[in-house]
Amino acid sequence: MQTDLLKGTGVAIVTPFTKKGDIDEKALRKLVQHLIKGKVEYIVVLGTTGESVTLSKDEKKKVIDIIVSENNKKLPLVLGVGGNNTQDILNDLKTFNLSDFTAILSVSPYYNKPSQEGIYQHYKAIAKASPLPIILYNVPGRTSSNIQWQTTIRLANDFKNIIGIKEASGNVEQIMKIIYHKPKNFLVISGDDNLTLPLIAAGADGVISVVANAYPKKFSDMVRYALKGDFEKARKEHYSLMFFTEQLFADGNPGGIKFALSEMGIIQPYLRLPLVLPNKQVQSEIKKWIKIIG
Repeated sequence: MQTDLLKGTGVAIVTPFTKKGDIDEKALRKLVQHLIKGKVEYIVVLGTTGESVTLSKDEKKKVIDIIVSENNKKLPLVLGVGGNNTQDILNDLKTFNLSDFTAILSVSPYYNKPSQEGIYQHYKAIAKASPLPIILYNVPGRTSSNIQWQTTIRLANDFKNIIGIKEASGNVEQIMKIIYHKPKNFLVISGDDNLTLPLIAAGADGVISVVANAYPKKFSDMVRYALKGDFEKARKEHYSLMFFTEQLFADGNPGGIKFALSEMGIIQPYLRLPLVLPNKQVQSEIKKWIKIIG
């Protein structure tokens, strides 16, 4: 595939719920239109920000159907297909209709804490089974294990359909080593909104963003400026969002972004347990920064 389709800003779209806890189809359609109008490059469906681990198989299919329908082929779509049960992922790859997706994003196994060889074998099995290109997802803060840069490079070199990594380790030196050693067309994608600008300066290809749910145009403009080397304009947009972005994660994701989107009138402020909205102090800060940003 052309990896250029996945350069720039992808959005890890949230899953809106009603007060009763059902999927809020109207709000989800509204959010998809908000992202399309904001001119982001692609949408990531059923990522961790989409609370995918709390959705049943039928609900996941419903979310996919709504987003595919509302998007209507306007933006490339990436599907989150990951977990800590390798066989379960292989089964999902057989049962999900993947025809409307450009690639899959697969989070590294959580809780099990596999060795680096276990991580390699996990992704090897997915690479052999997947009909779509694969983006690795390293997020040690959630998985309790790190994909070391050597393992990423080994996977990138061994499997042509492993086309990139979303790196949310926060370890800039590790990410720079991936950028230095990677094959030519292998994508390095920031998984931390506030590290996106420095990572692009170091050679990264873009971001899979949370904050762009709320400010798709502002954040994707920042990324495009940075990719073009116009760091003066990129810095202006980066700093205008930096403190707002910090608050989104101050008391848990996606509670922060869901609260922000509810304040903006796009979705209702509901999550599924065990997740809850951020505390009142963080809510107050988010409200303050929405007023400042405008």
